[in-house]
Amino acid sequence: MSKRTTQRTFQATEADVDKKWYVVDADGLVLGRLAANVARILRGKHKPIFSPHVDTGDFVIVINAHKVRLTGKRQEQKSYFTYSGYPGGSKTRMFKDLVKTNPQYVIEHAVRGMLPHNRLGRRIIKKLKVYGGDSHPHEAQQPKALTFD
Repeated sequence: MSKRTTQRTFQATEADVDKKWYVVDADGLVLGRLAANVARILRGKHKPIFSPHVDTGDFVIVINAHKVRLTGKRQEQKSYFTYSGYPGGSKTRMFKDLVKTNPQYVIEHAVRGMLPHNRLGRRIIKKLKVYGGDSHPHEAQQPKALTFD
């Protein structure tokens, strides 16, 4: 009998991943489309070595979070609901108020919902850095500007 040669599927490991830094300007971008593209970069789906069980993604810095927009009437109608688990512990906050007081939460909440809801997703979301203004403290990492079509 001859030996049978089989081709093996490549499985990425943490050592194979080269993590890069990107900066995204959220000025005038639609929240959902921005979040979908950022989640894709964080997860690593844009790389040919993507493996679903390994963190192959890059770091993403989002600036000008307070200038993100929604389409249609959602600017006034969208709300965020939280519940503490206690009686009377429900809170509802409107997007138009929340984007003024805590714009980082709006983007982090949207991106977190597009990542896996397990311990890998909790590791991936830590690579997202969101800032309300147009400056960030990550100049030492030399991030590249990233634009979405």
